[in-house]
Amino acid sequence: MQLHRGRLIDHIQLVVRDLTASETFYTAVMSVLGIPVLRPGDGYFIADELTVSAADSPTSSGELTGRHHLAFQAKDRETVDAFYKAALENGGRDNGAPGIRAYHPGYYAAFVLDPDGNNIEAVFQGDATRNVSSVTLDF
Repeated sequence: MQLHRGRLIDHIQLVVRDLTASETFYTAVMSVLGIPVLRPGDGYFIADELTVSAADSPTSSGELTGRHHLAFQAKDRETVDAFYKAALENGGRDNGAPGIRAYHPGYYAAFVLDPDGNNIEAVFQGDATRNVSSVTLDF
């Protein structure tokens, strides 16, 4: 594992009903994205800055987290497509098939619901924004 500094988010934790189902789902989609899933202790697993734990894990407060939207970066459109396929084959439900979105030019994404109903997205922002440190979007 590598600790990253200078990002907006240090980590995100999801507390889930069925840790086994979530581990199956996240291991499949993270493998497509090239992110290892580790289980350093009982009751939880980690993938980069994402921690997923059971309600009775020492890493949680005993309460399930609410519904969240997490968007993971993909290296290209093919990875978004593979993410979507892996998610549906491993307990995810369709929430938006891969395709161009109107958010801004080049935004190619797929959306799935994880076993707890979280909206999980894989997005490729297009070649135009890949090598820029900041992008201004008009809303």
